[in-house]
Amino acid sequence: MASLRCGWCGTEQIYMDYHDHEWGRPERDGRALWEKLILDGFQAGLSWITILKKRDSFRAAFKGFRPEIIAHWGEEDITRLLADPGIVRHRGKIAGTIRSAQAWLRIEQREGFSNFIWAFQDGKVQQNQWQSLSQVPAQTPVSQAMSKALKAEGFTFCGPTIVYAFMQATGMVNDHLVTCPCHPRVAALA
Repeated sequence: MASLRCGWCGTEQIYMDYHDHEWGRPERDGRALWEKLILDGFQAGLSWITILKKRDSFRAAFKGFRPEIIAHWGEEDITRLLADPGIVRHRGKIAGTIRSAQAWLRIEQREGFSNFIWAFQDGKVQQNQWQSLSQVPAQTPVSQAMSKALKAEGFTFCGPTIVYAFMQATGMVNDHLVTCPCHPRVAALA
């Protein structure tokens, strides 16, 4: 399958496994969606492989990405995380994660975070039919609208390009190229 994978996928095993078994699969769990959105925010200015290699350290440092815990963190926790070499040590992104956890709790209580996110797609996966990476957009009107709504709720590091990457990763859109063996498998999950 290596030569047929989407062109963005590197040749490192961790990257190929992510492409083959995670990326693009529809995710409906609100906590898992939040984790992915936060990790995509940490990616800003970096490559995804950097975050992927640090994901286990992120999960440990952020207590399994449990918003109900993180929402109550303060300066002491920010200082602790800034000293953790296993994660991306960026004060703004760490503080933003705490604010985003607080926003997640409000949304979860009000309507459910998964419902909030998937409403932008009317609950359905968009099945794209891209032939080449040059056709895949960096952002869309839907990612722009979701970005605006997330920011209004208190999220940070969630611009429309980050949000579109999040939508791709969590299977809101099937952006595997049609030449990729994962395209039909992901389409069948929708």
